[in-house]
Amino acid sequence: MPAVSLSPVAGAGWQFFDNNGNPLSGGKLFTDAAGTTTNQATYTSLSGNTAHTNPIVLDAAGRVPGGSEVWLIIGSSYKFIAKTSTDVQLWSADNITGIAGAGLIQNFVGTGAQTVFTLSNAPFNENTTQVYINGVYQQKNTYSVSGVTLTFSEAPPITSTIEVLYT
Repeated sequence: MPAVSLSPVAGAGWQFFDNNGNPLSGGKLFTDAAGTTTNQATYTSLSGNTAHTNPIVLDAAGRVPGGSEVWLIIGSSYKFIAKTSTDVQLWSADNITGIAGAGLIQNFVGTGAQTVFTLSNAPFNENTTQVYINGVYQQKNTYSVSGVTLTFSEAPPITSTIEVLYT
């Protein structure tokens, strides 16, 4: 499951229109790797568990079906192409990346002995994490991240508040 961030194109609640201002009913939203014609996956939620079809076929109101959002793989650039239901291209936008900061925040409480904590999702990499203990930023050399496992080099103090921000 990839780490994802919200798309600035078709992100949350977007509605697409034809050139006459009518909802793009049955329209198609293609997603390719930037600068190519190679399909690139997008996802229906922050979890990155379920991929959209490619193209995404818009509903009668010109929206992504079921109120879904469009989430992009962090570190990837996309080309979006909007077409009518009869495959007439209306527009394209290249080199689109996800919205920065669309990530997760998790909180833990230190026990004074525990060094390993389990995150709900795997960060894209260690560089996309920020860890605070009692509001104090922790340098990257004080912890490591592997998959969903966050490991501190020393146990955070008992009753300390641990906040982990990541994408």
